[in-house]
Amino acid sequence: MSSMFKFAVAALAVAAPLANAQTYTKCNPLTTTCPPDVGTTESHLNFDFTQASALDMWTTTAGKVTTGPNGAEFTIAERGDAPTIQTSFNIFFGEVSVTMKAASGQGIVSSIVLESDDLDEIDWEALGGYTSKIETNYFGKGETGNYNRFTWAQVSDPQDEFHTYTVNWSKESIIFSIDGAVVRTLTYSEASGGSQYPQTPMTVRIGIWAGGDPANAPGTIQWAGGVTNYADVPFTMYIKDVSIVNANPAKSYTYQGNSGSYESIQINGATGGGDGGDGETTTSSTTTKTTTSTTTTTTTTKTTSTTMSTTTTTASSSSKATGSGSGSGSGSSTSSRGSSKGSGSATGTSTSSGASSSGGSSTSGGSGGSGGSSSSGGAGASSSPTIAPNGAANMAASYVAPLGLLAVLSAFFQL
Repeated sequence: MSSMFKFAVAALAVAAPLANAQTYTKCNPLTTTCPPDVGTTESHLNFDFTQASALDMWTTTAGKVTTGPNGAEFTIAERGDAPTIQTSFNIFFGEVSVTMKAASGQGIVSSIVLESDDLDEIDWEALGGYTSKIETNYFGKGETGNYNRFTWAQVSDPQDEFHTYTVNWSKESIIFSIDGAVVRTLTYSEASGGSQYPQTPMTVRIGIWAGGDPANAPGTIQWAGGVTNYADVPFTMYIKDVSIVNANPAKSYTYQGNSGSYESIQINGATGGGDGGDGETTTSSTTTKTTTSTTTTTTTTKTTSTTMSTTTTTASSSSKATGSGSGSGSGSSTSSRGSSKGSGSATGTSTSSGASSSGGSSTSGGSGGSGGSSSSGGAGASSSPTIAPNGAANMAASYVAPLGLLAVLSAFFQL
């Protein structure tokens, strides 16, 4: 994700907060032709954020993120802060586990988000004022439906204790777990028959933002738990470690057509089998073929001369593979950044841009939550990216509807 972005959020017919910066895309393959998504050929990656080197495969898209004995530190020190990181690669099905201590503070949102170019999304969001629960949510193609896709999962003292939040994502189901205990399972068919099921390559985005900023929409503030009091800063979220399993390790992924289905994803330079799409898997090989020709010329002296010529040709081949089954890809290598955490579910999400309010607080970037606030700045593409009206981390958009408030929101974000 680049360091600049701007987006507009369409008016909503229900009381829903503005989509936050996480709900943006630099290029939506459902509406235009986009370059392939960068992948990773490693099936297992572990990031120990007590070590600064663990950030090497992540991009800081907003604010400043430091590392220390408690892991990566995401701090709101003043109004407008929204520090955020994002993986420099995409995964295509797999597992993401994040060990997090959420930030305290009324209206403060600590978020872990998986987001794709066509605005498929899976996320966790911890609200600073809620000390016994965390929210799970999902979106397909940027659509929020009836704003009823979220659930609350019980967790003890998320602001005072580290917990490991895991998403196990396959083409059949999405399983949310806390410390190894399943708290939610979403099947493909349950997501509007699969049409709203997240199923395209995703980056992991992690960040913190103020959903309770006074300039945010009333619905956003209510969803976030109330108005944020900046006299109480700093608000800090800690990420101790992240583990990521890519079920389809590959150099890149290409959308074929504009269906946004997992079957349409072409896996380029695959390094292992797994829970892949049914699109074409392309590999290349070089074959050298030597052709020898001999010419004999007979003269009256019975002398024979032989001429040999060699021709080399290069051939390329492409094979077509259909992925099946679930789980992580096999036969790929494991990489650790910082010190290796060992195994476990992979988690890592991050926010690609900031949540600040449409007026008042400006954000140079950061993560957004389901209650997303609008941002006057943030992390994004160097060109104007597309933002889903309702959000793919969308965050609050889907959560506030149950409040029954009606509002028309519109926001413009630019760095």
